Amino acid sequence: MRDALLNLKRHATLLGSYFAQYAKVRVSYRGDFFISAATSMAATIFSLGFVFVLFKRVPTLSNWRMEEVVFLYGFSLIPFGLFNIFSLNLYEFGATYIMEGKFDRVLLRPLSSLFQVVFDAFRIESLQEVVVGLVVVIWASRRLHYPWHALDVLLLAFFALCGGLIYISVFLFLSTFSFWFEDRIGIHPPFWNLLAFGRYPLSIYSSYIQFLLSWIIPFGFATFYPASRLLGHTEFRIYAPLIPLVAAATFALAVTSWRIGLRRYSSTGS
Repeated sequence: MRDALLNLKRHATLLGSYFAQYAKVRVSYRGDFFISAATSMAATIFSLGFVFVLFKRVPTLSNWRMEEVVFLYGFSLIPFGLFNIFSLNLYEFGATYIMEGKFDRVLLRPLSSLFQVVFDAFRIESLQEVVVGLVVVIWASRRLHYPWHALDVLLLAFFALCGGLIYISVFLFLSTFSFWFEDRIGIHPPFWNLLAFGRYPLSIYSSYIQFLLSWIIPFGFATFYPASRLLGHTEFRIYAPLIPLVAAATFALAVTSWRIGLRRYSSTGS
């Protein structure tokens, strides 16, 4: 137990060092950083604006009021932002680490290869998605007269972390296919497009899509079911206890796939 705690402390310290060093380098190019952050925020606000345009034409969406859908959309931005901060190398894993041989250097260091790949680079400007998401949730909850209690705040934070972990685990699992199939683009793009489905009530989709987003690619457990629990939609309350279990199972599957792929990996020889 003591060794595990010491190991956890060591990795937490290293994570802080990794992040501080990368942030220093990233912010040193201030113009580029602020333009990137502003562009990212504009895209986030523009996509959110679609919800308001939609509700000018329809009064409700599968029995969800506009404020509830805005709450769901805002909440979805929080785990999505957390995921985006740490996901930069997952997209580039096949191209940079496998095909260009950078992974060989990772294996030479006395540290977990997975830890190094995930935390070697960050998308710091994606912090704006977390901030915008929180602002939108607060705005929508006020319109809904949502009675925030300490438990609700804790649940919001816990569900957001679980959602971020689900996103990271799914795309980490997809990245591990690069151990078997060397390709610069990888298989991420089709699954990236599915992220948007979790920003709206799953009940508007067919039963096949609902099953896909719940039990095959569990994006619904990252956003929809947590938001439903916070909003008090009783028809989906049964899924709330499964959220941390799905997050843990998805992460375990991704890590197992990583370890299998790692044993299969052979150096580029360059």
